[in-house]
Amino acid sequence: MAAALATDFVTKWLILNIVMVPPRTIEVAPFFNLTLGFNTGVSFGMFQEIFLDRPLLLAGISIAISAGFLVWAMRSPRPSDTIGLGLIAGGAMGNVLDRMRQGAVTDFLDFHLGGWHFPAFNMADTVITIGALLLIAGSLWSPGSTAPAEKRPSRAAQ
Repeated sequence: MAAALATDFVTKWLILNIVMVPPRTIEVAPFFNLTLGFNTGVSFGMFQEIFLDRPLLLAGISIAISAGFLVWAMRSPRPSDTIGLGLIAGGAMGNVLDRMRQGAVTDFLDFHLGGWHFPAFNMADTVITIGALLLIAGSLWSPGSTAPAEKRPSRAAQ
């Protein structure tokens, strides 16, 4: 969690205080730009109209969800789940800090194909996605997993 939070904090600080002074679009590759944006909604800017004037409400919801992920991480026996949940919680807390500090999340990674642009995002969103992929992978390819209860022989049959 700490590494995810630190990565997000440092990259956003660099973007806001060095790279995007003045704000502009920087073409890094034919499919990737650095561009400064601020998201007052949830993922991909959804529900902006609801949370525009209530950034602390969204921050509070995110804190509660992050706490749930941390409890889950502490109770999980699988290292992949613990790491994945820690990444999700750390990324979420990075975005919470933005909301509390400036009322919106700083986004700057802009991938595009021709004129179509994927919604801009940040390192917090990246580690959240990696964490979710670890959870999915861990649930699909868990070593030593047992068969579902209905397929295991019963104690009486042994």
